[in-house]
Amino acid sequence: MNYFELFALPPHFEINLTELKSSYLELQRAVHPDKYANASERERLLAVQKAAQVNDAFNVLKASDSRAQYLLELSGIELAHETQTLKDPMFLMQQMELRETLEDISGASDPESALIDFQQEIDGYIKQINLKFVELFANSSDSNLSSAADLVRKLKFMLKLRDEAIRLEDDIIAF
Repeated sequence: MNYFELFALPPHFEINLTELKSSYLELQRAVHPDKYANASERERLLAVQKAAQVNDAFNVLKASDSRAQYLLELSGIELAHETQTLKDPMFLMQQMELRETLEDISGASDPESALIDFQQEIDGYIKQINLKFVELFANSSDSNLSSAADLVRKLKFMLKLRDEAIRLEDDIIAF
């Protein structure tokens, strides 16, 4: 089952998340197991399976990293269980520097402003990665798809940093 087809969306990285959610809710209403409470056991089991598939598809398409990874899978590039690491020393150095910056925020004279600046920097990187992914995926030669796969790996790093910044924000606000 193609997740984009399931939600009647074009197979693109940039999708309308409002349309996705609307389609999701509509599909969930149609296949919700409660609608099949008086049906046969087989029909109830199928409803549960369909509802799970709809949930899985929604979760994959709503997040930019999993959506990009899924698009690559549709193009024959599997990243889900890979053991390949990122081989971009400049990016890895940048990650180390960003992690150090994140660690230093708590001790900054104005941690809230430092965190806002950090989050804006990370969001800028994420936006750049997303735009480059769109460009590479649109011109999907083998070389471009390989580069797009590296971008997904980078995107995962950046999203993890963003999540860590959000957790730090919760800690800073709690004080």
